[in-house]
Amino acid sequence: MFLSALVLGLLGSFHCIGMCGPIAFMLPVDRYNKLKQFFQILSYHLGRLFTYSLIGLLFGLLGKGFYFFGFQQQLSIITGVLMILVILLPKTFQKYNFSRPINKLIMKVKSALGKELKKKGNDTFFTIGFLNGFLPCGLVYMAVFGALASANAFSGSLYMFIFGLGTIPLMTIIVYVGNFANGLIRKRIQQIIPYIVVLIGILFILRGLGLGILYVSPLPVTNLSAPIKGCYP
Repeated sequence: MFLSALVLGLLGSFHCIGMCGPIAFMLPVDRYNKLKQFFQILSYHLGRLFTYSLIGLLFGLLGKGFYFFGFQQQLSIITGVLMILVILLPKTFQKYNFSRPINKLIMKVKSALGKELKKKGNDTFFTIGFLNGFLPCGLVYMAVFGALASANAFSGSLYMFIFGLGTIPLMTIIVYVGNFANGLIRKRIQQIIPYIVVLIGILFILRGLGLGILYVSPLPVTNLSAPIKGCYP
């Protein structure tokens, strides 16, 4: 399951360039002191990872509630189905602006980001990364589905953390060399992303079905308190 988070982050970062790329390129890093620049970029990434982990923790807690009431497998199946439907029926989902209730909050985040991008304080880069993590992004939503399908808060947080790690290589390159991925490579990878999301969705469905497939779809745990036959005289 966590491997899917890494793959989603690695490939999804090409999709996220449209939203986060300009922010990463505009980071007020020190272009002359390479060591200082490295730590500034690291601080930016740590801010994003902190936000993603926090989001994952919250949705992991929600997923734990489903697990407590015995709906963990059903949740995994629903998560997989939603991932696939978002890809197969994008126009249907675009009709509904799910971010509308929080648009004011998003505008405040963007406003705060604009102010932070003009600063160069020690905490500026972490704050920019922290705020950046709250910006709406389709691939982040897919990762949130994965966190929701986890069994507990730690797993949800870890899922989002690993997703964030996957975005670091490309986002770091953006800071150093600018928006290099405007050409054919970016286009080709963006064409692959929907297939990857569908594949991950299928894996979540298989995981929920409990078919006994090694590493993919483990059998559901039944009554652990029942005595095992043959162990007692």
